[in-house]
Amino acid sequence: MGLAQKGFTSSIVQNSEDVIEQIAKQTLDLVFIDMNSLPVGSEIWDLSQRVKQRKRLAVIALIFPQALDGLDPDLDIDDFVVQPWELDEVVARVKRVLRPASDASQGKVIECGDLRIDPARCEVSLSGNLVELTFREYELLKFLASNTGIVFTRDALLDKVWGYDYYGGDRAVDVYVRRVRSKVEDATHSFIETVRGVGYKFKRELSSTSQSAG
Repeated sequence: MGLAQKGFTSSIVQNSEDVIEQIAKQTLDLVFIDMNSLPVGSEIWDLSQRVKQRKRLAVIALIFPQALDGLDPDLDIDDFVVQPWELDEVVARVKRVLRPASDASQGKVIECGDLRIDPARCEVSLSGNLVELTFREYELLKFLASNTGIVFTRDALLDKVWGYDYYGGDRAVDVYVRRVRSKVEDATHSFIETVRGVGYKFKRELSSTSQSAG
């Protein structure tokens, strides 16, 4: 009701199987997962992964303060709200999480060798083949590719891609870089460079193997 008063259209689904079905039927921007209604551990991980695999959706978790210590930093969620929550905080987090997707719709196509990022469609392709990325993987890749040759510290990436209040810390950056690399890099394609002791950058000039692959 509070979200509706703030101009958001939303609905409630009682079980995880219905969530996946509703995602398939509707055009959604974001999913809240009430982590207190699910067993801690594999079921939460499985549901968040299934949501993101079905569509590139942002996920915000709702969680009790007592569960914070046991919250897995590798859990594939974009933000969380601690109960009891204030409506203004929930709305602020929704707007922050959805902001990159809104900005992306106005961007130009980014091409780096065989890699093509289409912000208007939120699509990534490599050598003409679509690459399935989660919401945050896509945002990280797009941000780095939009700033070729610039080195970003982990803290800077957290600020630009996640927002400084993201709970996972800079470890999340390493985790997501590994995930992105596993999906867009191989023996003939290398895009993201690790700058030892600093952070990451997107290569300004691709290696000869990457260029010749196209």
